[in-house]
Amino acid sequence: MFKKEMASLSILALLASCSGDDGSDGVNGNDGLNSLLNHETLVFGDSECSFGGFRINSGLDADSDGALSDNEVNNTSYDCEANTVGSEGAILPYSVLRNDIEDGAKQGAYFEIRNGGYGSDMVKHPTNASQFYALTDRGPNAVYTGEHGTGKIFPVADYTPRIGLFEIQDNGDVKKLEDILLKRPDGSLITGLPNSSSLGGTGETPYAVLDDGTIEVLREDMSLAYDETSNPIKLDDYGLDGEGLVALSDGTFWVSDEYGPHMVHFDADGVEIERINAFTDDARVTFNLPAEFANRRANRGMEGLAVTPDEKTLVGIMQSTMYNPSSAVKALDLVRIVTIDLETGNVSQFLYQQEKTQNSQSGIFALSATEFVVIERDGAFFASDVDAMKHLYKIDISDATDLETITDSGAWVQDEVLGLTKNGLTIEEVVLNESWDGLTNITPVTKTFLVDLVAEVQYPHDKLEGMWFINESTIGVINDDDFATWSTSRVLEQKYLDAGQTDIDSNTLYIIEDLDLVLYL
Repeated sequence: MFKKEMASLSILALLASCSGDDGSDGVNGNDGLNSLLNHETLVFGDSECSFGGFRINSGLDADSDGALSDNEVNNTSYDCEANTVGSEGAILPYSVLRNDIEDGAKQGAYFEIRNGGYGSDMVKHPTNASQFYALTDRGPNAVYTGEHGTGKIFPVADYTPRIGLFEIQDNGDVKKLEDILLKRPDGSLITGLPNSSSLGGTGETPYAVLDDGTIEVLREDMSLAYDETSNPIKLDDYGLDGEGLVALSDGTFWVSDEYGPHMVHFDADGVEIERINAFTDDARVTFNLPAEFANRRANRGMEGLAVTPDEKTLVGIMQSTMYNPSSAVKALDLVRIVTIDLETGNVSQFLYQQEKTQNSQSGIFALSATEFVVIERDGAFFASDVDAMKHLYKIDISDATDLETITDSGAWVQDEVLGLTKNGLTIEEVVLNESWDGLTNITPVTKTFLVDLVAEVQYPHDKLEGMWFINESTIGVINDDDFATWSTSRVLEQKYLDAGQTDIDSNTLYIIEDLDLVLYL
């Protein structure tokens, strides 16, 4: 009874309170500020979204102009596209150069010689973030011994080394946009054939595979028999076995190679402008490398080339220990780095210590004037060797000893042919005899591990050789597929990644994210 009465009284009181006159209107408040939102499209290579996406800015329109200005933004977020290349990588397009040679790996079958071959190095396009250049070496080849000695088979003997321009597509595919064929100063096409011995030739005899499959020594006129005087073995003093690539903002390129080693400057059309090497008698040379660089190990020359951000200094790294003064020092872990001032020709030299003897330093790019990223790898395939090594390292030369600054004192003498020596022995011989402890006054470059490509993407290729600096946390890498051409027991065959011979090696781009480079810029 009590609860019902209380409820009735509450309803009556409510009705009474609603039955009086309306009160006067209150004072109007200030208009509120509009909240604005805008989306900014980000392209490939952006520092926040490597594969593009959107930057989303929000804030209040303080000046009521209907637009969100920078000083009105109070929150920024990102909607980034995923890595469209993925862990499997993106295969570069290729054409077939020849498919009429029997596959030594499969009886009764023929194999494809592919172009392909764009894995000797890669470098970012100076102005287009989604494009990169990639370099071929001298062309398809394999070890061979014939009646004129040990050398190489060149199944496409007139192949012209080239630079390809590639672009990554929105779906992660790679498209080739252009080929730049490399040329002599007169505009004629170069080949990849060895140089003469006085200009850095490796002493390799070139052999050709004829249309009928027979193999003959390559000579000036293939329609005539070999004659040492009237029809000699064909060489090419402009021939390059390109391994390092730099693309400058003016559209020109520098290429380093394994023959001389030579460092050659090409214009945007691929015509030679100038060159640098260790041969003082070479009339083509603008500047000279130190004489000891002529003692490079055959097929392990200047494998990597970079330019400092101001584009004033070239930085070259040798692939492995040089034969300085002979092959007796072959099994070492000492690698030389050389820098060349492009205005003065001034040279500096530094030492890098490898993780394993006879590893390969097969790529380099600059983060600053003194800091670089380098490739260090072995030659193993992951499918057959789970311990295959494909690493990237950050290095710093700022506290390393410049060999060129060490003056003659006591045991240490600068030799005109061999470079810095200790008691008459080369740097390489000192390490061979005394280990690195013998270099008491020399500090190598500092070295910091960056990433293991085998752990990251189970990298299946033997030759990790090129890097593309995309942004401060992202790097692209590429392999040398050797034009999909290989040899076993000096017999030509298809190059496979697996023992079952089902997976043909191809130029493949991988993109690695979440790297720590920002502090080095």
